Amino acid sequence: MSERIEVIEEKLAHLERAVSELSDVVVRQQKELDRALDRSQRLMDKLAALESESGASATAHEKPPHY
Repeated sequence: MSERIEVIEEKLAHLERAVSELSDVVVRQQKELDRALDRSQRLMDKLAALESESGASATAHEKPPHY
């Protein structure tokens, strides 16, 4: 009976380590995702500012002069 308990305890220890490793991976990936989303938002804001400064959004629908 004690051998059986030792096997179960060993398996439990392996599972606890695996869960901890997976948790670390999830935390790292969430941080990477947050950084990517932040960068994407900053780029979209920059693009919107450039478009409003140059009037690109207003002239995008105008025909080129050769028409």
